Amino acid sequence: MAFKKWLEKPVVKFLLNTLIYFAIMLVLFYLYDYSGINQAKFIYNDF
Repeated sequence: MAFKKWLEKPVVKFLLNTLIYFAIMLVLFYLYDYSGINQAKFIYNDF
């Protein structure tokens, strides 16, 4: 019960939400970079 009461504090909620959103943003940035959207798929040589 002490843990539940600790989670109900506004500062703790804010910090946990911030960490969760930060982790989600890191995953999204990693997936965006991994997909290689800005990288050329094929370079036309000798044309």
